[in-house]
Amino acid sequence: MTLKQELKATFLQRLDDKIEALQDIVEDLATDAQSDAKSSAGDKHETALSMMHLEQENITKKIRESLELREVVKRIDEHKNSRVVEFGCVVKVNTVYLFLAAALPKVTIGDVSVLGVSMDAPIAKALLGRQIHDSFSFNNCDFTVNFLE
Repeated sequence: MTLKQELKATFLQRLDDKIEALQDIVEDLATDAQSDAKSSAGDKHETALSMMHLEQENITKKIRESLELREVVKRIDEHKNSRVVEFGCVVKVNTVYLFLAAALPKVTIGDVSVLGVSMDAPIAKALLGRQIHDSFSFNNCDFTVNFLE
């Protein structure tokens, strides 16, 4: 399995796990709200329900964001070997590995740590179209593309 294939699978699994955990929290909040409705009354009760509802909305927003990230990662063709840096590439710039897809936390595959980077990130834009061994400057630092998959 290539590094790109492992990264795609790992990021999808992590996103699935996150979505599932967030959905569990929403379900727990709904259950808590129902049980509170049976046992409480008054202003304190109304405030608690409002706070639970706000928390549910925040978590639901995080679920939507995670689902959107998941769709972005799913679009990656993990079998494509690119000659230039583009969406879905794994790139080693100097000593740092980047996965150009979506802003995702660092993962370690074997002995390689890789950071998920959004295509909207300035470094991703600076990398687009570059080829292996290309050098460029970004934020007053010099970089070289040392690996491209």
